[in-house]
Amino acid sequence: MKRMITFRLSMVNLLGLYLIFSEDHTGCCLETVWQLPSPSITHLQNISKKQSLVVSWLVNHSSLVGDFYEIQIGRTENHTVIYNRNLSLSPVDSDKHTFTWTSDVPLECVDHSVRIRLFYNQSVSSPWSSWKTHYGFQAENRSKIFPLQQVMREHATAIFCCVPSRGVNINSMTFNNSKYPLFNIGDRVKAITVHNLTIPTTRIKRLTLTCHDTTGKPSYAWNYISFPPLKPRNISCLTSDMTTVICTWDPGRKRDQYDPNKQSHTLHIENSDQAPIKCQQFPCTFSAVPQLEEYNISVVVKDKLGEAMESYTFNLSERVFPVVEVKTVSPGATDTAVSWVVHGNLTRLNLLCQVTADPDRTTQVSCNNVSGHCKVKLEHLLPNTHYSTRVRCSLNGRLWGKWTQPISFTTYPLVTLDVWRRIKQLPDPNSRQVTLLWIPHAPGSAVKEIIKGYDIKWSQEGKNWTDRKDSGQNQADVFINGGQYEFTVHAVVLSNSSVPAHITIPSQRENGEILPVTKRLSSSAAAGFNLSWDEQHTVTCGYTVEWCILGNAEPCVLRWLKVPEGNNTLSLAAGNFKAGHRYTFNIYGCTENGHRLLEVQTGYSQEQKSVRSPELVEPVQRTSFSVTLEWRYNEDDPAHPAFITGYLVTVESDTLPGHAANRFNVSVADPHKKSVTIEGLQQNQEYAFSVSALTKEGPGQPTSIIIRTRTNYSAHLVKILTPILLLLGCIILLWPRREMLKSGLKEVFAYPAGMNIKTPELDSFLHETGERLQSQKVEECSCCDIEIVNSRPPLDETLNTLPSPGSKSFSPTLPLQVDYCPQSVTVSWDTPDLQQITCITNKTYLPTAVEDLSEAEGVTEIKSSCETSESLLESCSVIYGYISNDNL
Repeated sequence: MKRMITFRLSMVNLLGLYLIFSEDHTGCCLETVWQLPSPSITHLQNISKKQSLVVSWLVNHSSLVGDFYEIQIGRTENHTVIYNRNLSLSPVDSDKHTFTWTSDVPLECVDHSVRIRLFYNQSVSSPWSSWKTHYGFQAENRSKIFPLQQVMREHATAIFCCVPSRGVNINSMTFNNSKYPLFNIGDRVKAITVHNLTIPTTRIKRLTLTCHDTTGKPSYAWNYISFPPLKPRNISCLTSDMTTVICTWDPGRKRDQYDPNKQSHTLHIENSDQAPIKCQQFPCTFSAVPQLEEYNISVVVKDKLGEAMESYTFNLSERVFPVVEVKTVSPGATDTAVSWVVHGNLTRLNLLCQVTADPDRTTQVSCNNVSGHCKVKLEHLLPNTHYSTRVRCSLNGRLWGKWTQPISFTTYPLVTLDVWRRIKQLPDPNSRQVTLLWIPHAPGSAVKEIIKGYDIKWSQEGKNWTDRKDSGQNQADVFINGGQYEFTVHAVVLSNSSVPAHITIPSQRENGEILPVTKRLSSSAAAGFNLSWDEQHTVTCGYTVEWCILGNAEPCVLRWLKVPEGNNTLSLAAGNFKAGHRYTFNIYGCTENGHRLLEVQTGYSQEQKSVRSPELVEPVQRTSFSVTLEWRYNEDDPAHPAFITGYLVTVESDTLPGHAANRFNVSVADPHKKSVTIEGLQQNQEYAFSVSALTKEGPGQPTSIIIRTRTNYSAHLVKILTPILLLLGCIILLWPRREMLKSGLKEVFAYPAGMNIKTPELDSFLHETGERLQSQKVEECSCCDIEIVNSRPPLDETLNTLPSPGSKSFSPTLPLQVDYCPQSVTVSWDTPDLQQITCITNKTYLPTAVEDLSEAEGVTEIKSSCETSESLLESCSVIYGYISNDNL
């Protein structure tokens, strides 16, 4: 068939050439009636998942060089051209040519048609072939959305269309519940464009589309979003036995487990004829190619969005990864033996191995045993300690294999003793009691389970003594004389692995030195005790600090710590001490002749203020203005919960109800001073006194007493005697003038002789007037005017106008006396015709209209008159006035 087609095309071409070159002898050109045949599209295929069309047609190989095809792609039934391209053909063996075109719109949305034509010699073209059409989807009952259930590329731009059934129009389209603007594709198909597709954060990585049409029934579709495969990175291939090869790589970005875009991995050995290896799991394992040392491999990763590839080259002998198995672990006291085997018979290849005794020791050894069995001894381990061992190996030290699983073991116990002593002088000056104390140390083991007892040895000038204690004891008492002794304590254990401890007891002469002065330590609840002492050049083997666990309380459970030579400080955490307990630290220096006491330091980890109250000494000394308090208190008692820094005396006096108490404090800064005098107090007054001891934290518990000050009788006597003495002094001074004073007093206090004063009426009047004056406020006189009126009425008329004794203004008749006129005006008549009357008026106490006596309400009239007679006309006194009730 192919030969027939080729023959026909050849004949057509020859006929065309003949007509072109033929000439008319008449001189006229003949009209050309031949043209190139149109090509024929033999195949049109769509790949929906990739939105691609694959076009195939036959190729005429007899065409001249330079021929090319023009291809056009039209959309919709109107064949609207959306793509046009010229295709230059290269010589191929096949008679069929294929071209692939990818659409930006899903092929199901509308019809897509293809046609081609041939250009001969770049100028003559053949007719267009017939349109070859791929028909879009025809909706029947409900609108359809495309693409549908496809895996789409992340960050890409996609067009989604909605194909309605006949007679139905599209109203809107939404993408992930967001409405997008519509545009037309063809007559009825609508579409939207979505930019930058993003992978959802939900469990199912898909996006939903909705299409609303005039039927009112929405259509739904969903598509998945994923990312294309990435190139494998850091490819590495290993072998443990030169037979099986394991390749691993970094896949890059991690893919979600629910991502539908599943990947496949294929490994190709490029320099062998071995078939591609499908890697079902990661990493990828394959068998080594016999006699092949150098490998060129490629790893291809494919998924629905594409594929990626990476190449790698390696030498198998350099990628050996030995696998080791530990066989035995045999511990000792300070070492252990470890044995292992290497799989794959690799010991012939110069194998190097590392063995650890975790956590801090690694040993490297060579393993060239033909049988593959290796062994090593790990030394310098701590006794009675837990360890774990691991092994790994390498070929020529290039690539180390994996560590084996750790295997735990415990070395044999090695017991050491920390020995100290206490020396007590006995009544016999040449006898002492030495108490040896020791603490066994066996790290990582229960000491009581491995120790059977203790052997004690001591010697002095060639004499030796021994003693044995069971495992439950940790001290021994030995009586010695005043010489120097050497003591040794040895723990008896099951494996005979014990280090003896040695201590020297100095002679009595060297140990009898003067005790150093005790120093006080500053307390700090957070820091504990920070001890420091002067470094001694005579110290050759360090220092020892001892103290009692309960402080200075009895009994003393001794504790000690040894400090290496060259260090003169020690920090003790506060958690090991109790607050409110005083601790005394004895610091010893170690020499060749034993330990010598260097310093004594005392203090509290935390001081407290709850110290007991002082004891007051009675009776209390007191005066009218001071009180002297005395008390008893042991300020140096070690049982105190803090150092005593002084005392606080509080004084409080009674006050009137509703007033604040009069209170003040007096401080005593010297803790050894136990008395104080409080002065400036009031006499015959009760005071409350309280005394409490002071610490760094404040006052402790107080003791109180109430004391009343004495009465100052001398002050009262002075107050009484002072006016008496003043009176006596005045009498003494005035005694020479007693006669003159007597006559003056007589004139003041005596009334004129012969005056007839009615005493009862005068007393009644004076009492009533006094009561009225007392009910009024004291006021200052605004004015006091004296008026003298001279008139000479007949004496008889004057006397007749005087009020009668029964009226309100009645005044008693007084005997006339020339030299006596109290609160009145004396009227004297020197002639027989007495007609002159003198009137004294105080206007302050009279109403405005004095003249109208009948209208002046509340006015009391006071008059005094004398009866005249012919026989007595020498003088007369008249008392006349008014007292207003309003002013009383």
